[in-house]
Amino acid sequence: MNRRSFLTLATCAAALGSSARASSTGAAPGWPRRLANADGSETVLPAPPARVLSSSVTLTGSLLAIGAPVIASATTVRGAFFEQWQAEARARGVEKLWRAGSIDLEAAWALEPDLIVVSAGGADSALAQRAALAEVAPVLVLDYGAMAWEELTARLARATGRAAEAEALLAGFAESLATTRATLTLPGGRANIVSYNGPGAPNPVARAGGAHGRLLTGLGFDLEDPPTSWQSASMPASADVVRASYEHLTQLSAETTFLLAGTDADAARFMADPILANLPSVGRGQVYGLGKNSFRIDYYSAREIVDSIARRFGGA
Repeated sequence: MNRRSFLTLATCAAALGSSARASSTGAAPGWPRRLANADGSETVLPAPPARVLSSSVTLTGSLLAIGAPVIASATTVRGAFFEQWQAEARARGVEKLWRAGSIDLEAAWALEPDLIVVSAGGADSALAQRAALAEVAPVLVLDYGAMAWEELTARLARATGRAAEAEALLAGFAESLATTRATLTLPGGRANIVSYNGPGAPNPVARAGGAHGRLLTGLGFDLEDPPTSWQSASMPASADVVRASYEHLTQLSAETTFLLAGTDADAARFMADPILANLPSVGRGQVYGLGKNSFRIDYYSAREIVDSIARRFGGA
């Protein structure tokens, strides 16, 4: 069967042979493999992919972390890869494709991928071109906003035959998290995480159960959970943050504040904001940047956050 005929269909069961038939044809154990898409449909892969095209710059980091054979990736709207893993992409020869918000089908055809990964949402989603991409190669659609980065990593590992690598990666990270926690001397009280954008713009506050909140909880912090009533009615809800208004920030009560995608310079700007002068964290001088690459969590940015917390609060 031609590679391009493996489309994303829920009715592809006929393409799956029995284990005996797979053995007789020399197919890899466990393949063909059925993969669940974000919309409930299924994609069937006949064998472990050898040439993966990532149409989502957000998904690329997790693919690289498990050693998946990524040959090319879409970029941010500025034409760049995420800084936390761009060196790895460069070392592995990952080609830059189109910018987020656009697509180049001719480039996709020319690369001859055997798997294309697509985000179900976000600025880097190519979901609208899913049917066209499915003419090129099987398409897997994942909603990175609806799952933890660890689950996303595991899902991509199953799709690329890298389950063992993902298991080792996640186990190593969990061990590192526990080891780091044991070395920390944390400030008293609670902590919150704010995406500080100032007046006239949304200022999301991380939820305790979201990606950033769980990471800091794993390091021993007690997270202040923002009220869901702060969520802007004009913006989509998120499992990771409450998209609050600037005015809501004055109601925060934690003794320590971390700034999402923030640096020490951003922390100084936050503490100099006269509207926020009465916040407990500002009064204590306990406002810190979480790191410029901390906006979206994958293995690489999570590792950077843990390392930065260790440098700031680790014992001598």
